Amino acid sequence: MRERAVSGYPDGTGRAPGFTLPSVTDGNETTKETDGGSPVAYSAPADAPAPSPAPTDIPDAPRAPADAAPAPSGCPEAPRLPADVAQPPAASPGRCAAALADYRAAFNAARLPQAVLDPDGLVLAANPAFADLIGGAPDDLVASTAADLTDLGTDPRIWTAYREVLSGRSDRLRCTRRLKHPDGRSMWVEVTVEPLADEGRVLLTVADISDRHDLLARLRHLQMHDPVTRLPNRALFFERLSGALEAAALDESGTGRIGLCYLDLDGFKAVNDTLGHRIGDRLLSAVAQRLSHCAEGLPDRSRPHDRGGHLVARLGGDEFALLVEDSNGTEQLAELAQRILDALQRPFELAGQRLSVSASIGVVERAATGTTATGLMQAADTTLYWAKEDGKARWTLFDPERNAHRVTRQALSSTLRPAVERGEFTLEYQPLVGLGDGRAQGVEALVRWRHPQFGTLSPNRFIGLAEENGAIVELGRWVLERACHQARAWQLERPDTSLFVSVNVAVRQVWDSDLVADVAGILAETGLPPRLLQLELTESAVMGSAGRPLQALQSLSDMGVRIAIDDFGTGYSNLAYLSRLPVSVLKLDGTFVRGFRSQEHPNPADETIVEALVALAHRLGLTVTAECVESAEQAERLRRIGCDTGQGWLYSRPVSPDRVSALISAGGRADG
Repeated sequence: MRERAVSGYPDGTGRAPGFTLPSVTDGNETTKETDGGSPVAYSAPADAPAPSPAPTDIPDAPRAPADAAPAPSGCPEAPRLPADVAQPPAASPGRCAAALADYRAAFNAARLPQAVLDPDGLVLAANPAFADLIGGAPDDLVASTAADLTDLGTDPRIWTAYREVLSGRSDRLRCTRRLKHPDGRSMWVEVTVEPLADEGRVLLTVADISDRHDLLARLRHLQMHDPVTRLPNRALFFERLSGALEAAALDESGTGRIGLCYLDLDGFKAVNDTLGHRIGDRLLSAVAQRLSHCAEGLPDRSRPHDRGGHLVARLGGDEFALLVEDSNGTEQLAELAQRILDALQRPFELAGQRLSVSASIGVVERAATGTTATGLMQAADTTLYWAKEDGKARWTLFDPERNAHRVTRQALSSTLRPAVERGEFTLEYQPLVGLGDGRAQGVEALVRWRHPQFGTLSPNRFIGLAEENGAIVELGRWVLERACHQARAWQLERPDTSLFVSVNVAVRQVWDSDLVADVAGILAETGLPPRLLQLELTESAVMGSAGRPLQALQSLSDMGVRIAIDDFGTGYSNLAYLSRLPVSVLKLDGTFVRGFRSQEHPNPADETIVEALVALAHRLGLTVTAECVESAEQAERLRRIGCDTGQGWLYSRPVSPDRVSALISAGGRADG
C-alpha cells in the first residue's frame, strides 16, 4: 500500500512540521513529494487537535495478529494474551455498548472536523465540527459527496489521488485547499483522507491552516519582492518568466509569443557617489513607480490578446525588466520601450534635488516555443549592451544577424591563443615597389588565420580581438620571428639583393612585452641584418608617444631597424612629432590614393594634400610609401608628385613565400 501527499508541507520524514517553508499555492495548485519513488505523506500540523475515536459506524480499533484469540462478538477485538496467563472473562454486551458509545461521543466532541466516507466517497457520518465548517447539521450531510464539500474534484491530480485512496490502492491523501466558510470568509484547509481499519470506509479530516498559510504568504512576499522599490525581485521574475513560457507554449488561445524590455539607468553610479545611497534609493523607487505606470496601460481593443498590465521587476542595482506575456509582435514592445524612455526623461524632484536620468533598453520579442528563460535573458542582456554601445539613452531591438556576428567574434577571441600554439597562422607577403624603377625593394608580412571552422581569415577579422584580449603579444612575436626567418632565407638565397621585410607591431606589444629585447633576440637568432627589418606602427599609436614607447622606438632605431608610420593621415596628423620621432618612412593611407583613380575626374584636394605631405617628409629626410595603388594612372601621378614606393594590387596581391622567391629570381621586378 502507498500513501499519496498532494500540495502538502515539505516536512521530510522525521522532521517536525514547519521545518521548511513551503511554497504558497493557490486553490488549484498541488505538489506531490516522493521518497524512494513512493509518495510520502506528512504529519498533521503541530497545532491541529488529534482525531478523536470514531462512533459506532467508524471502523474498529486496529486488528490483532492472526494468532490472537477472537474478541467477544460485537466488541472491539482485543490482543491475545500468552497461553500461561489466565484469559479475562468475556466482555458483556453492556460493556461493548458503552465502549461504542464512548467512540461516538469522542467523534462528536472532536474539535477537528471529521467525516466517514463509503467507497464511493459519500458521507456516512459527520461530526458537528465538520458540519460547522461546511454549514448545516451533521445529519443533513449524510449521503453528500465529500469531494464537492471539500473541493477535491476540481484538480485532476488531487481527484486521481483521492480515488486511489477510496479504492484502497493508496494509504493516504493530504492536500491543501481553499474553502469558503459559511460566514462568507475564505479559509485555507489541509484535507487528509485515509482508510479505516475495516474494509471499504475512509476517514476524512479537515484542519484549518489559514493563519499558517497567511504567514507563509507574507514571508514569501518578503522573500520575492525588493525592499527598496517593492517590485518583484529577480527570483520572482524568473519564476514568472518560466511559467509564462510554459503557459504560452501550451495555451492555444494566446499569441504564443513573449516579449521583454531589459533596461538599466545611464550614469546611476554617479548619483550614488555624489548624493549618497539614500538619494539613490529614492531615485530607484521613483523610477519603479514610473515603470509600473508605463506597464499599466489599458489593453488595445484591436489586440484581443493584449492583457494590459505587465510584470515589472527590479533585477538588482539599477537594472529593471518588463515582461510582456502574449505579446503581439515587435511593434508592441517598441512602443512600450519608447514609452519608458519618454517617462524617464522627465526630471525627478527628490529631497530638493532635481535629477535627470536616462535609460538604455534591450528589447527582445519572439515565439515562446523553443525559448528558455536563460536564452531570453542572454538575448536581452546582449541587446542592452548594444544600446549602451550605440550611445545610451535609447532602445535597441535584438538582431539575430548582429548576434551571430557577436557569437562568432567571441568564438574567435576565445580560440586565438590556442590557435597560435596549434600553428593555425601563416604569413603572406605583398611587395613594396619603387615607383621610379618598378623594382621590389621590400615586402610587407601579412598574417592569415587558417581557421578550421571559418576558413582563411584576413587580419581585420582578428587583429582587433587579439589586441583586446592580449593575444597580440604572443601572435606578434610569432609573426616577427617567422618573417625574420623568411627574410634571412631570401638573403641567403640571393646575396646580391637587399629585400627588407616590414612587420606590423601593435602598441600593446610595446607596453606588455619587452619589444626591444624580442627584436634583438630574433635578429641574433636568425642572423638577419637590422637594416633589412622595418617595423610599422599606426599613426594613432606613435603620435603623442612618450615614456616607454618613445624609448623603445629610439632603441630600435639606434639598433638599425627602420621605423614606419602606417596609415598616416587618418589619426592625429600632428606634424610637430615627426621631427622628434625616430621615424624613417611614412605610409600614406589608401583613402588619399583612391582620389587618384580617375584621370577624367581627379580630386585636386587629395593631390594637393599628398603633394604637401611628400614634400614635408622629404624635407625631414623621410621616404614615402603610397598604399592601395591599383592602376597605372595612380602610380604615374604618385611618381610625378614624388612618392618613393607604392604598394597595391597593381603590383601584386599578397602571395606565399615561394612566389616572392620567384619574384627575386626574375630580377627583383614585380609582376605588372
